[in-house]
Amino acid sequence: MAEPLASKACLVRHEGAAPRERSTCGWRDLLISRCDADVAAWAHAVDIDGARPHYHKLATELYYVLEGEGVIVLNGEEHGIRKGSVVHIPPGVVHGAKGRMRVLVVGIPNMAEDDLFFPEGA
Repeated sequence: MAEPLASKACLVRHEGAAPRERSTCGWRDLLISRCDADVAAWAHAVDIDGARPHYHKLATELYYVLEGEGVIVLNGEEHGIRKGSVVHIPPGVVHGAKGRMRVLVVGIPNMAEDDLFFPEGA
């Protein structure tokens, strides 16, 4: 039987110990981020307080609502979300949010500074 391969990027980080910064959507805790080497995805805990409509050309995002409720807007269509809701956002989908909620956002592939775009007029 083959031995398991050692992972290059094992990482344990605790909420509250991660760096925190302002983003397009609100305040985010960088649980796994662009600052980490050899990671295939990123994960942020985001306190959404109104998210400006934007999209990514490369990244797929998964939102999982941890607390609160509100509305997510996907290509202009509003969807109610609450604690326990999950949202899959493929590349190219213009998305934003209304309301106050804490959301775990996972993005694949790893976040790139140049993969954030705003539609004209937004």
